[in-house]
Amino acid sequence: MEALRRIMYRFVLFDIDGTLIDPGGAGRRSMTQVFYEMFSIKEAFAGASMAGKTDMRIIKEGLARHGFPIGDGILSAIVSRYAEILQREISNPKGYVQPGVLELLDALRETDGYLLGLLTGNIERGARIKLGAFDLNGYFPIGAFGDDSEDRNNLLPIAVERLRAMTGIDIEYGNCILVGDTPLDVACAKPFGAISVAVATGPYRYESLAKTGADYVLRDLLHAIEIITGV
Repeated sequence: MEALRRIMYRFVLFDIDGTLIDPGGAGRRSMTQVFYEMFSIKEAFAGASMAGKTDMRIIKEGLARHGFPIGDGILSAIVSRYAEILQREISNPKGYVQPGVLELLDALRETDGYLLGLLTGNIERGARIKLGAFDLNGYFPIGAFGDDSEDRNNLLPIAVERLRAMTGIDIEYGNCILVGDTPLDVACAKPFGAISVAVATGPYRYESLAKTGADYVLRDLLHAIEIITGV
């Protein structure tokens, strides 16, 4: 255990949708279907942005948008049904692993001093369903998820504490690298002094991400290993 503490570790935390994978719209379709089944509302999220938000925030905004109160177990019922539908919807021909992801994950896993984790707005069950469809779960033994807090800015401390509990490694926030595809991914790194890497493989263009103040902005993850291991 003492030897672990002597190594300078970097904790690299990845967003999922738009960063690691493109799920082919599975999440939006699943959430839309839940609201149709439970509330008879078609296209409940038409025109609503989901990018970078936690699932719990998306659900609460959806309920508020259509005038439904939060209570009486409604959130847990929505989450449960959403996961069931997502398990079906994730198997679609439009989904794929983003360019460079597998090479990056393999390289980081084989490089001393780098630890992999998730920091995602997905509920944990949803995250595992999405990653499982592309055989990516094995890279990520630990993470912080949208059902840990609806506020994405709370997730980094949760991930760091889970790392400490699992491995005994106490890592400083400044040694955490957050990789994501939206301004909200960048924003959740800033309060803690974590390093932010924004990648333009999701809904935001490179030029938009360059205005977020991210430490690094990439067009894709094809050559990200040089950036991440060089910080």
